[in-house]
Amino acid sequence: MAIPLAYNVRNLFVRRWTTAFTMGGIALVVAVTMLLAALVGGLKQMLATTGDPDNLVVLRKGATSDGSSQVSREAAQTLRALAGVARGADGTPLVSRELVNQPFIRTRDGGRENVLVRGVEPTAFAVHRSLHIVAGRVFEPNLGQVVIGAGAVARYAPGGIGSDLEFGRRRWRVVGIFDSGGTAFDSEIWADVADVQDDTRRDGYSGVRLRFAPGADRAALVRHIESDARFTLQAKPEVTYYQEQADTANALYVLVFTLASVMATGATFGALNTMYAAVASRTAEIGTLRALGFGRRAILLAFVSESLLLAAGGLLVGAALAAVAVLAVNTLLSGVQFSMMTFSVATVFLRLSLGGAGLGVAFATAIGLVGGLAPAWRAAHLRVVDALHRA
Repeated sequence: MAIPLAYNVRNLFVRRWTTAFTMGGIALVVAVTMLLAALVGGLKQMLATTGDPDNLVVLRKGATSDGSSQVSREAAQTLRALAGVARGADGTPLVSRELVNQPFIRTRDGGRENVLVRGVEPTAFAVHRSLHIVAGRVFEPNLGQVVIGAGAVARYAPGGIGSDLEFGRRRWRVVGIFDSGGTAFDSEIWADVADVQDDTRRDGYSGVRLRFAPGADRAALVRHIESDARFTLQAKPEVTYYQEQADTANALYVLVFTLASVMATGATFGALNTMYAAVASRTAEIGTLRALGFGRRAILLAFVSESLLLAAGGLLVGAALAAVAVLAVNTLLSGVQFSMMTFSVATVFLRLSLGGAGLGVAFATAIGLVGGLAPAWRAAHLRVVDALHRA
């Protein structure tokens, strides 16, 4: 004969303060786990949506990103003349020769951090089709003008269009704001590539983005670029390039799991203390239940169920806290600033996921089971005579 679940629920309400504190500890584990998973999910989503399936990224062979690549002027010019490259209405090759730099820049609150500055040519805005100027205009060459991503403008240029930025060896004037739909570009600053070359005193480019011509043999174009003995280049679809960048975020899941495990250990001890205290204070009650005919199995299941109810309550509260926190960060703070693998800072919008929710459920369940099993076993094996003797 099983003990009714309502009995366990009433006992939790009777011990309302210990119940609240134990649930609070579990809720914190769940909330932190889901928030960290939301950060990783948002980062992966941001990188995975960056890139155009019709674009090709060309870097120095062996480079893993623009920041570690160098392409000579001669190689970049050769790429413009390749068959299979799309052309604009005026016949200009849709090839964007780009130079990235990661200088320190002052933030709105007076701090200093790296930001990714991308030097581009006018054709870049035709190659990167997801990017649109939403305020102001495109920069003019050789005048020290920049356009800034929608995710970075409030952080680095709170004055908006017309404000000045100081980085590198000069002062730059913001003349426009662009939006790329939440991709990684929204955290960047774009300037004329010749200005960036002059400021960094670098020749050549970091990489080249080019658009495939309709009907072009893409595999043949990649093979042609990589087999040219004059240059040591590698080429890959832009979507693949950013997917590889997103894959590196998987290592962050190890951090999420480790931190959650440490917190869960503390919450488990809290659940153990709560359940052992419940057993100690209800010894006579347990003896009475045994005398009424409830077996050891029923007592064991009753106390484990009580512990799992604690965990379920903590899970619900933690999930609610995580949802509110994600909403607050994304709306009130416009995302969270995250240091990227390129050592620059990107604005990431948190993204709740089934994986994060699954981690929260797993940790809450583990806390409930581990925290309740030992006290439940002790309660189930109390001798009836001894338990009633303490009444």
